[in-house]
Amino acid sequence: MREQILAVQRMQDYIEAHIHEEITLADLARVSHQRAFAREFGCNPKQYAENPVPLCLFKPYSVKSRYLGRRNGSMEKVKTVFVQLTERPARKVIIKRGIKATHYFEYCEEVGCDVWSLLTSIKSISGEPVCMWLPERYRKPGTSEYVQGVEVPVDYDGIIPDGFDVIELPAAKYLMFQGEPFAEEDYEQAIEEVWEAEKKYNPSVIGYEWDQDNPRIQLEPIGSRGYIEFVPIKPV
Repeated sequence: MREQILAVQRMQDYIEAHIHEEITLADLARVSHQRAFAREFGCNPKQYAENPVPLCLFKPYSVKSRYLGRRNGSMEKVKTVFVQLTERPARKVIIKRGIKATHYFEYCEEVGCDVWSLLTSIKSISGEPVCMWLPERYRKPGTSEYVQGVEVPVDYDGIIPDGFDVIELPAAKYLMFQGEPFAEEDYEQAIEEVWEAEKKYNPSVIGYEWDQDNPRIQLEPIGSRGYIEFVPIKPV
């Protein structure tokens, strides 16, 4: 399955790089595997190239137990959390809203676990889908604070999957909190360590304060890179 996911992503990159050229079936054969592709997605590479609709790419979270919020347990040892000032440009975000969800597991119970795989097939300006905690201004009545989405350019005019919404976010500054690499089964502790660092950090030491008007962003927990969140800030 990983092979098919990579095939779609390679094809997206190939089409973008050769957008002004004629793309032949022979070209596509070099960047994908036709039989495996058609078996998995119901169309051949050439059909996808002519109409690159969002596809469900199976990419599950590594979940071995339910994580239902911040626990009060103590840390076994202190881990390093890196903090870096970053900027995100003005962009659109294609999102799937939940109902009352405030975290990943509630969200999956409300909308299912296929949303992430669908978002993975949409070309993102940040290279991957994101999870967000939306401020009230970006929420509709009766919808959740926690959503999943994919960031796309402001001028994006591609397909919006059924049941998804589009919001526009302004350029904003963020503090990136990145924990140390972790074993996949220890993802809960990795999340806790970053949350604890966020609670203790005072952005006023660099002339900023927390920005409540922009969403907090969560990336997929991947052990090899550490758990990552982006927390919005603004000048004091």
